[in-house]
Amino acid sequence: MIYLEKENLDDLVKEGKCLVDFYAEWCGPCKMLSPILEELENDIKIIKVDVDKLPKLAEQFRVMSIPTLVFFNDGKVKNEIVGFRDKTELEDIINKL
Repeated sequence: MIYLEKENLDDLVKEGKCLVDFYAEWCGPCKMLSPILEELENDIKIIKVDVDKLPKLAEQFRVMSIPTLVFFNDGKVKNEIVGFRDKTELEDIINKL
């Protein structure tokens, strides 16, 4: 799991399957989602973006609510979901990338 410290997201998502998790430390649903994302680490590269630390990046992706999950394949956005999702639903999305 990669915790993004600066706005270099393009370099990280340009190859392969990636899931970008826009979250905040104070967000309850984000905390519930975190252990599920840890279980998916072997299937997809996971990049966590704290919206409080990187607000411009969150704005670039039009993040209005968190958690927001953006799925990339070879640098292109393939799917985006908002809110808590269970492991099965996330696995289905990953398998379709």
